[in-house]
Amino acid sequence: MKLLKKDPILSLANEMAIDSPQPSNINYLYNFGSLLVLVLVIQILTGVFLAMHYTPHIDYAFNSVEHIMRDVNYGWLVRYSHSNGASFFFICVYIHIARGLYYGSYTKPRVGLWTVGVFIYLLMVGIGFLGYVLPWGQMSFWGATVITNMISAIPYLGADIVSFIWGGFSVDNPTLNRFFSLHFLLPFLLAALAVIHLIYKDVHGSNNPLGLSSNMDKVPLHPYFSYKDYFGFAIFGIAFSFIVFFYPNLLGHSDNYIPANPLVTPEHIVPEWYLLPFYAILRSIPDKLGGVIAMLGAILILLILPFFHVSLVRSSYFRPLWKILFWVFAANFVLLGWIGGNPVEYPFVTIGQVLTTAYFMYFIALVPLFSFLDNVFLFIGLKSKE
Repeated sequence: MKLLKKDPILSLANEMAIDSPQPSNINYLYNFGSLLVLVLVIQILTGVFLAMHYTPHIDYAFNSVEHIMRDVNYGWLVRYSHSNGASFFFICVYIHIARGLYYGSYTKPRVGLWTVGVFIYLLMVGIGFLGYVLPWGQMSFWGATVITNMISAIPYLGADIVSFIWGGFSVDNPTLNRFFSLHFLLPFLLAALAVIHLIYKDVHGSNNPLGLSSNMDKVPLHPYFSYKDYFGFAIFGIAFSFIVFFYPNLLGHSDNYIPANPLVTPEHIVPEWYLLPFYAILRSIPDKLGGVIAMLGAILILLILPFFHVSLVRSSYFRPLWKILFWVFAANFVLLGWIGGNPVEYPFVTIGQVLTTAYFMYFIALVPLFSFLDNVFLFIGLKSKE
């Protein structure tokens, strides 16, 4: 223990993982932060092992994945762990973000913590898309073609940027090489951002379910909460193992087991399930450039929350009307995912447009409106007690 406190690097790790003071009333929803660290480690390790056998060439990529599955010792386990690990990564991050929205963890003094977290999520989306292309199946190829084509909507420079990304005039071998290189390197940048995120958390401390200052009631992370994390790891391990061993293709798309064919277009092109809400937003805007802006804006709009939330009450725990609105927003997001997985036809397009409008109205109009009403009711309540 003395070494942990004397060594400059180990002491930093000790402060973040052992002696870090935490509010005494945080619940199991706060476990998803540590679960995200666990899944990131799984993804990096399995990704490195996959890269040892993967061939980033359009003639060999699909077969190299099959080689990993059939010929490499436990290659099927590594591959299924990596592909399903991406889904579990997004499940954990969505719950982590939802917890932050519900308890108001984005408000001062944690604006920097929230901002870094939003950019981590944006980078995760990019890494997930790049990884989806690598198996070089039908959905991989056409997904890459459709999504990268969206960049051509940028005025003046769009076509040149697309040509640069493709490395030619279509999605081809240079594209696959570039996507593989970026997919291998960007997770290490993600890990660096995660460390910055943890440092920000330790500077101001974790928020708590009540949204009140907990400076007078904190306990060390270990052993009071580390054992809760271990319990969370056990539950995660059971769920993760169940999917990997019994339903490894449950969260994937069957068309990706068909080799990429530029001459045959799939009946319905969709991204992975965790990107479907943003794909629905993209499709809901009739204008190509507007759809790209809306899709990117759907993530970046999270950055305005600390400035639009002006309520003196931080957590939804003390905001009954806002609590209901939060669950309406969560249902709206799930429905957007359902719309994204359906064909581009009536009534799905119309429903998607309504849900997209509701999504943006939540941040732009309802957050400041309900914050103002909270302050009004709080002021009236205080006046009535005088």
